[in-house]
Amino acid sequence: MTAAANPPAAPMSEPDGTPRARRLARFGKAAAAYLQAAPLALILGAFLLAPLAMIVAVSFWDYDFARLYPDFVLTNYIETLGSAVTWRTYLNTFKYAAMVWALTLFIGFWVAYFLAFHVRSQTMQMVLFLVCTVPFLTSNIIRMISWIPVLGRNGLVNTALVDLGIVPAPVEWLLYSDFAVVLAMVHLYTLFMVTPIFNTLMRIDRSLIEAARDAGASSLQVLTNVILPLAKPGMAIGTIFVVTLVMADFITVQVMSGGQSASVALMMRNQMSLLQYPAAAANAVVLLAIVLLLVAAILRVVDIRKEL
Repeated sequence: MTAAANPPAAPMSEPDGTPRARRLARFGKAAAAYLQAAPLALILGAFLLAPLAMIVAVSFWDYDFARLYPDFVLTNYIETLGSAVTWRTYLNTFKYAAMVWALTLFIGFWVAYFLAFHVRSQTMQMVLFLVCTVPFLTSNIIRMISWIPVLGRNGLVNTALVDLGIVPAPVEWLLYSDFAVVLAMVHLYTLFMVTPIFNTLMRIDRSLIEAARDAGASSLQVLTNVILPLAKPGMAIGTIFVVTLVMADFITVQVMSGGQSASVALMMRNQMSLLQYPAAAANAVVLLAIVLLLVAAILRVVDIRKEL
């Protein structure tokens, strides 16, 4: 009688459809996502954000010939932005970046176009692409200085030109000049343009090209109206790679120009060799801001998220 009058209490757990259960499920999913992202966030924070924050902090310090003084002064930025020599160095760096970008974009696009549309076998595509990567089996310095015996006064090119009677005397501007700097950088960084463009071209639906041809489009119209617009994300990614690499390169400028030219990265390297770390940090911050503005401008024009 008593048991019938007092039935057992209902369990405390709630059905899955209640608001509380849904909130707990969402919280569990969010916590799992944060736990999965935590290792990468810690790595980026320790090896990217913390060094950048330190560079920004040091850029406001004071210094003399022997010591650094933790402080908050604008002297380094005033000297950097108020010097005509610094502005000429930045313009020289932009000149290198623009020339190397234009040449690598032209060469890289046609190499990628040939691999994607003229090589039918996928196996041969991969073989030829790996052939393009063979120079990367050696260091940048070795690939760079390999041009010296080719372009030097008594190098292969000058010897051939003189022997063929094309020039009466060796050409001096082939080495230790802006031409040599740009040539070496194009050699070093073209593959960084080929790879993303090739990846983008391989994703183009071939039926779009066939439809354009069936509609009467010529090969040039197919290239300009179909292939080039669809290749823009790869070209944008390659541009980011090449421009950032060129603007951060100092050893190529120093060696291939024979010390007769300068870049922002080379100027920072010289400042650090003289223990002028705050001045170098200020230049690094300015250069980083310029690069980020260039990247932001590219991302405003081209959506590269589907390629990442």
